[in-house]
Amino acid sequence: MTPWEQFEKEALGRIFAENNEIIDIGGGLRFLPDKNNRYNAQREWLRESVTKVHYQILDKVHDYNPDIIGDIHHLPLADNSIDAIICIAVLEHVEEPHQAVREMYRVLKPGGMAYIYVPFLYYYHPLKGYYGDFFRYTIDGIKYLCRNFSSFDYCTVRGAFETVNNLYPRRYARLMRPLMRWLDIVLHRTSSNKTSGYNIFVIK
Repeated sequence: MTPWEQFEKEALGRIFAENNEIIDIGGGLRFLPDKNNRYNAQREWLRESVTKVHYQILDKVHDYNPDIIGDIHHLPLADNSIDAIICIAVLEHVEEPHQAVREMYRVLKPGGMAYIYVPFLYYYHPLKGYYGDFFRYTIDGIKYLCRNFSSFDYCTVRGAFETVNNLYPRRYARLMRPLMRWLDIVLHRTSSNKTSGYNIFVIK
């Protein structure tokens, strides 16, 4: 398991173990096949945890069968009403990320948690008719967006060499990935800020 996968597993494990009211904005976990545009088998380990909490998916359109229809810029949720938020690969696709993060902060209860993923050195990936692809985030940028949270922790996603490799067409990137990951380890570049993105864990 990579460091960023371990970070995600620990953050999500804590969210589902310590909270009850959980909102997944954009449905980024993708382990419920009937509520997403694609399925992620690597997060199947969460299925049992979800049965013990009130887990809801929020999306701005009804296409993928979310539990709540709503815009991240104006969340249809009361102030201080949510225990935890999951927001994976969403903030690059919203027109006003500052407003989006303010809204997440507003609806979280004091002490509420959020797990966020944002890309940095990553390929262009809009979905025509659904969302554009507007932003990329340095560590300084995402820290600034999350400046009002009382706690901020993060992990880079991919080292410097694997990040460069990830920008190549996928069939070539898959072939070279083991070598690039090995180079990151040997040359101590696994936690470089020249990275594909960041996994973030914040507490209000």
